[in-house]
Amino acid sequence: MAPRKIRNYVIAGGGTAGWMAAAMLAKVMGNEISVTLVESEEIGTVGVGEATIPPLLRYNQLVGIDEAEFMRRTRATFKLGIMFENWKDVDQDYFHSFGHTGRDHWTGGFHHFWMCGQKRGMAGSFDDYCLEVVAAAQNKFAQLPNNGLNYAYHLDSSRFAGFLREIAEENGAKRHEGKIVDVNLCPESGNIASLSLDSDQLIEGDFFIDCTGFRSLLMGQALHVGYDDWSHYLPCDRAIAVQTKSVGPPRPYTRAIAHDAGWRWQIPLQHRTGNGLVYCSRYLDDEQALDRILDLIDGEAITEPRHIRFQTGARRKQWEKNCMALGLAAGFMEPLESTSIHLIQKSIIRFLTLLPQDDLNAVDMKEFNDQTFDDMLGIRDFLILHYYVTERRDSEFWRYCGQMDIPDSLRQKVDMFRKSGRIFRKNGELFAENSWVQVMMGQGLMPQSYHPIADKMSDDELTYFLGQIKRDVEKTAARLPAHEEFVKSYCGVGDQL
Repeated sequence: MAPRKIRNYVIAGGGTAGWMAAAMLAKVMGNEISVTLVESEEIGTVGVGEATIPPLLRYNQLVGIDEAEFMRRTRATFKLGIMFENWKDVDQDYFHSFGHTGRDHWTGGFHHFWMCGQKRGMAGSFDDYCLEVVAAAQNKFAQLPNNGLNYAYHLDSSRFAGFLREIAEENGAKRHEGKIVDVNLCPESGNIASLSLDSDQLIEGDFFIDCTGFRSLLMGQALHVGYDDWSHYLPCDRAIAVQTKSVGPPRPYTRAIAHDAGWRWQIPLQHRTGNGLVYCSRYLDDEQALDRILDLIDGEAITEPRHIRFQTGARRKQWEKNCMALGLAAGFMEPLESTSIHLIQKSIIRFLTLLPQDDLNAVDMKEFNDQTFDDMLGIRDFLILHYYVTERRDSEFWRYCGQMDIPDSLRQKVDMFRKSGRIFRKNGELFAENSWVQVMMGQGLMPQSYHPIADKMSDDELTYFLGQIKRDVEKTAARLPAHEEFVKSYCGVGDQL
């Protein structure tokens, strides 16, 4: 008997993860597969992942999304990076941009030449050589030819899920209302056979995608895939989110403001501002955290504060038997670098490149799991960097972070950069060399030496090289319109707020 073709895909759970999966699968595969998404209106989603990173532009292109319409529908603004306030030390800030700083040589990055210029007294601030940083500081934005300004979005994640639902359904995906009460396994294979709903209905499928959030009903509870706990490295375990009315023009960047037991975010949308306090419950209790966020928000609160508990870490497998985990069901990286939606997107695209035909191939599954776990490890290390490399010692929380053991993979990067200023991107990891440089130097880790190639330049050559880059950045930034004005003309919603 010929093997049964894997055609019926069932997505358990909605939200951003579920509808991103449904929209992509339905758009790419069309009538070759059927896509059914099961969700319950009774079950809320975490829904606070409102800041994104540039790879989302690629997802939108693949799904055929018109950018201006997408931004209007999600009340989005543009994002050039993240302002990290109080991270190096109290009252000492830096900017992690999506752009590239200066111009590299094939032997070493721009920062080597900048360090040489600093030594000779002819270089300005490192920020002066990055257009995204300068534009953000001036609250300016425009779309430039040839990706001349790298950007992402601030968006309303609930509206994004609704927008994706329309796209998914236009391409044939079906939504089924219902609460999942049981996951039924095939006794012979151990694969998932069906989902039982509270209405006594049975949803059968050939392949299942677990988007049930922290509960992980399929991957965690039914298939018993273990979870690696990374809270030793990333100790924050709680968050409180609240939305407020906007009190001024939206900035083209996210604010990440460190406090004595964690950090808080501020994300400007067209119609409101998203706020949140991330903290470690060992050093700040829930009542104190609530009082703090309510004291610190700007503008009138328009939602009740939402309390979220989490444990940083990852499922040891993201694809097991006939099930893949997405979003919070797959693991959780705290939102410090806005990577949650990216990991959803990356797994969906990777899964489509390994889409099974009529059999579950163990080799493909292993490749998927290996690549996905490598992605998560790389992001984990980058997040740990923010906590570990800091001069803050003003509280027990920061003293713990500065003294904690770190993974060998991160230790190697930190030690190499400290000694020689070198940093290397491995295994196609998300954050490129320039991101590591901006965060390391921004948090006070300055290399003890630079590449000797920089010493080949005479004073006149180095002055011209650095000066020309700085002048180009200044001229381009000066021509940019205000971010608020560009948003209004390009994707503004006007009175529809």
